[in-house]
Amino acid sequence: MADTIFNFPKTFLSKARDTSISLILLKDGDYKAWLKGLGKEDKARAQAIGFSAGSGAYVAYGAKGDVKEVILGVKDEIDLYDAARAADALRGALGKDIFKSASFDIKSDALKPREIEQALIGFALSNYVFDTYKESSKAQIALIWPPKVDKKWVQAYSEAAFTARNLINIPANDMGPDEMEAAAKYIAEKGNATFKVIKGAKLEKEFPLVHTVGKASPRSPRLIEFTWQRSGGKADAPKLTIVGKGVVFDTGGLDIKPSQYMRLMKKDMGGGAHALALAKMVMDLKLPVNLRVLVPCVENAVGGASFRPGDIITSRKGLTVENTNTDAEGRLILADALTYASEENPDLIIDFATLTGSARAALGPDIPAMFSNSDKVAQSLQSFSMKEDDPLWQMPLWAAYNKTIEPSDADLHNSASVPGDLIYSALFLQRFLVETKKKAPDWIHLDLFAWDSSGRPGRAQGGTDMGLRALYNYLEERYG
Repeated sequence: MADTIFNFPKTFLSKARDTSISLILLKDGDYKAWLKGLGKEDKARAQAIGFSAGSGAYVAYGAKGDVKEVILGVKDEIDLYDAARAADALRGALGKDIFKSASFDIKSDALKPREIEQALIGFALSNYVFDTYKESSKAQIALIWPPKVDKKWVQAYSEAAFTARNLINIPANDMGPDEMEAAAKYIAEKGNATFKVIKGAKLEKEFPLVHTVGKASPRSPRLIEFTWQRSGGKADAPKLTIVGKGVVFDTGGLDIKPSQYMRLMKKDMGGGAHALALAKMVMDLKLPVNLRVLVPCVENAVGGASFRPGDIITSRKGLTVENTNTDAEGRLILADALTYASEENPDLIIDFATLTGSARAALGPDIPAMFSNSDKVAQSLQSFSMKEDDPLWQMPLWAAYNKTIEPSDADLHNSASVPGDLIYSALFLQRFLVETKKKAPDWIHLDLFAWDSSGRPGRAQGGTDMGLRALYNYLEERYG
C-alpha cells in the first residue's frame, strides 16, 4: 500500500508550465482601494459576480480573451483554511481543463513570507483527495514556488498531513497490523531510522496489555518501534518519544459497539497515524533530537480468545488492571507503551489517541483534548495551537478523581463508567509513566477525533490531521 499512502498531490512546481496565471491574494483591508482602481467595466463585472473582500475569485482577462490574472479574496490575517477557501473559489471561477495545462504564480509583493507559506499550505491541503478506490474529478492546482519561502517546512507539513489522512482513510480490510507495520517501516527507512517489531511470545511476556487486547484477532498484535538520530547529531541530544494508539479496527470486543458507532472504527488507528506523521516531520526537518516512535498495533476483535469484562491483567509496569469495559481498549495498549517509553527517561513523551467520546462531547469534533503533567508545557503548546489555527485545549489531570479508577480487586480499572471519561482515561494513562530520578518525563496526551464529517475547504471529508502544526512548532521552539 506504500504507493497509495505516500502518493501525495503534486502542488508545487520549480518552473512554470506553458500557461502561467498570476494569483493576487487581496486582503479585506485592500479591497476598497483595489475596486476604486478598476476601470468602469471591470468594476461593474466584479460587483455583478458578487466578488467582495474576504471571499470569491475575480478573473481578469487579456485582450485575446485569455486569463491574465485571478484576484482571490482573503482575510487580513491569512490562515491555511482561508487560502483553501480561496483555492476552491479558483476552481469555481475557471474551467476544469485549464488546471491541467496552467500553473499559478502567487504575486507576493504585499505579503510577508509567513503569509505566503500559510497560503501555500492551504492550497496544498485543498488539493487533497482520497482516490484509492474511486477516481476523483477534482481539479489539481499547481503553484510555482515563490521566492524567499521555507520550502522544506511547507513540503514537510503538507506531506505529514497527507500521510495521516491517507492512513486513516484506508479501510480496515486493507489497513491491518501488517499494513500499519509496513507503513511505519517505509517512513523509518526513508528517514534512515532503525526499525523493529515485537510480537508473538515476546509481546505476550513484555507487553501483556497489548497482547490481551489483540489476541482474539487472526491478525496478530504487535509493538512497532523505530529510533532516529539526526545525521551528525549529538548522542546526548534531548530524547523525544512519540506514541500512537494503533487499533486498526475496534468492534468494542465482547462489550460490542452498536453499529452506528462501529461504522467509523477504521479510524481508531488515527493516533498511530498521527504519531507516524509527526515523526516524519521531525525527521524531514531534522529536528535536533533523539527520536523514538512507538505504535502498539492491534485489532480489537470478537472471538474465543477475547478478553472479558472482569478479567484482571498484570501490566508491563506491574500494576494490575481490572477490565471493566472491553471497549476501553485503547488506554490498555497505551499503558504498556507509555511504561516502555518512560523507562528510557526521555525529555518528553507525546501520545496521540482516538480515545473517548466524552472528549468530543466536551469540545466537539474539531478540538482535541490535551492533557499534560506540566502546566508550563500545556500552556505553551496551547498558545502555539492558537497561533497555528490548529486548536488544542488543556483539560485537567484532576488528582482527586484517581479514587474513581481504583477498584477493590486490582490496582486500577480501565473504565470509570461515569461522565467525564476523558479525564479518567488520562489519569489512568498517567499512572503508567515510570519515574526516574524522582520525576516522570514531561508528558503530553492528545485525545483526538481524527475525522472531519463536513468536507470544508482544506479539510476533505474523512480522516484528518489534528495538532501536527501546533506540536511541531512547539517542538521547534523547545529544541530547535
